[in-house]
Amino acid sequence: MTTPALHLGLENIAIAESKLSHVEGEKGELIYCGYLAEDLAKDHTFEDIAYLLWEGHLPSEAEAQAFRAALVAERELPGYIKDIIRKLPADLGDMAVLRTALSALPFTEPSWPPMIPQARILLAKAPTILGYWRCVRQGLPEREPRPDLGHAANYLYLLHGKTPDPSYARILDVYWMLSADHDMNASTFTARVVTSTQADMISAVCAAIGALWGPLHGGAPSHVDDMLDAIGTKENAEPWIRDRLSQGERLMGFGHRVYRTYDPRGAALKKVIQQFAKGNHLFELGLYVEEVAVRLLAEYKPDRELYPNLDFWAAAVLRTLQIPRELYTPTFCLSRIGGWTAQIMEQSAHNRLIRPTCIYVGPEPKRI
Repeated sequence: MTTPALHLGLENIAIAESKLSHVEGEKGELIYCGYLAEDLAKDHTFEDIAYLLWEGHLPSEAEAQAFRAALVAERELPGYIKDIIRKLPADLGDMAVLRTALSALPFTEPSWPPMIPQARILLAKAPTILGYWRCVRQGLPEREPRPDLGHAANYLYLLHGKTPDPSYARILDVYWMLSADHDMNASTFTARVVTSTQADMISAVCAAIGALWGPLHGGAPSHVDDMLDAIGTKENAEPWIRDRLSQGERLMGFGHRVYRTYDPRGAALKKVIQQFAKGNHLFELGLYVEEVAVRLLAEYKPDRELYPNLDFWAAAVLRTLQIPRELYTPTFCLSRIGGWTAQIMEQSAHNRLIRPTCIYVGPEPKRI
């Protein structure tokens, strides 16, 4: 028997053909169904991106209205889900709450194959779960979803209990659009593996949440937050960054495993931020830190091209929106549910059980 080739981490191993999203690392492009994500972020909404990923084309005005109405109709939580959330320990993490509540949702459709109505339930109810949990945790009266608000604005309302500034809702909307899907990352691969067993969509999404929970996949914006906190002011930016680089330390939010140029998601989010930067300390500091960091990275690491990634700008966005740090990864997760569910449906349409092998390196069998 021929020993299979070893590919630690499955790097450069393709496990599927996909029409959903593609990363062109050398060009710095993220493509959704044939469109550049940064172009879509200019004039569209997160709901439009979910529709594109699920249906394969951008919605007409009538289709967009019908799609949003269908999402709104699914936002409310069944009473027993609220009961489950109320009984969870107060110190339970937000990702654990989201996973637990989603896993208990009822599906009226058959569990296989996964379909758009199931995806719509998960996408619509996930923000309500997090908003309801925050109310329970803080001892506040529960808030019901607002049918008059878009997906991003409704989430901010559920968290803060007031109608959000439209510009803030727009910033979150763009962040979610740019985060919805990203080729075959760890959590997407996890969702596809579970789907390949013909498990239901909820099981696949909950597995993906588990993968995103790991610090090597999610959570990077909070580390950028720590860095910006430590820098504090524009005057401190250059000496702080020089000190870290001279010690061989990384700058959080700079560089990417795939992109070899400016992360297009970060570039698109930066353009939106620049519209609202004046008078906003975090945005102004972020813009200045980026300028200094790119210059010093070129000085200390001339053989590498290191630029801000999505996480760098996400930190300033999430903090400006007054989203608690512990909700950074769950908030990112809300957007990625749109991509995961699209990947799940695509996997099921051309399904084959994903069943890799491993190379045994243990001892030879002993005679007993």
